[in-house]
Amino acid sequence: MERLSSKDVLRADQFSTEEIDRILETARRYEAALEAGEILDALRGKVLATLFYEPSTRTRLSFEAAMLRLSGRVVSVAEAKSSSAAKGESLHDTIRTVEGYADVIVLRHPQIGAAEEAARATHVPILNAGDGAGQHPTQSLLDLYTIVKEQGTVDGLTVALAGDLKNGRTVHSLADLLADYGIEFVFASPEALRMPNEIVDRLCSKGMPVRETESLTDAIAACDVLYMTRIQRERFDDPREYDRLKDAYILDREMLAGGKESMTIMHPLPRVNEIATDVDGLPGAAYFRQAANGVPIRMALLAMVAG
Repeated sequence: MERLSSKDVLRADQFSTEEIDRILETARRYEAALEAGEILDALRGKVLATLFYEPSTRTRLSFEAAMLRLSGRVVSVAEAKSSSAAKGESLHDTIRTVEGYADVIVLRHPQIGAAEEAARATHVPILNAGDGAGQHPTQSLLDLYTIVKEQGTVDGLTVALAGDLKNGRTVHSLADLLADYGIEFVFASPEALRMPNEIVDRLCSKGMPVRETESLTDAIAACDVLYMTRIQRERFDDPREYDRLKDAYILDREMLAGGKESMTIMHPLPRVNEIATDVDGLPGAAYFRQAANGVPIRMALLAMVAG
């Protein structure tokens, strides 16, 4: 098993394109092995600790399923903020304690940069499962895996990211991950939820075509991949501002009539009401397949840092 250049998975932009190719290929092999009913033991005898200071369904369960599929074991604190953190224990001390129980740690935390802080505290590999409005690198890898499976390639596509681009760690990470591929970006959001300037500037400095719009209809007409996101209540200090923006974009089947028949529709989930259920039956509605792709991708990452 090839290893990654870093023992930690902290940011989407930490990977070379060669490493990304190896991760995707490893995930393909694991997915094929699972479909064939093979028993895999790459992490037999290893223990994964999952520490989630924010709620999670797909990320937590897919990481734990990935570890179990590789014959490893899992210890979990699903509500880490209610554990010793409620008594005032620092993240540093929590990580130093947990490293004595596990061979690899998956961390979700509301603070931007928390994964990097955790990595500095331990020699055990840290995998960032989301740090506030910062990064979600393993999600971006499964998103890329999904795009390639659904479209056959990523090169030459137009990818539209829509919704809360200001606070959305999934779209931040995906933009960073795709920055070295030959694609065009369309960023569709309300003015108050635009993609951060530093990300737009970074993409432009690499020669990536980027177009920003407030029109979801325009984004649909232009793209091969439409990546919807929810307006995140938990990222708003002012509830009135959330109420003003929460229904900014609601995608339904009628709106998609203006797009390509081959369009892939993605969403990191959970959705609230930003994709109507009448979209679910369309061939291009990939968001539940996307969620399932988290298992082989996270199997690959766990094996490559802890195998």
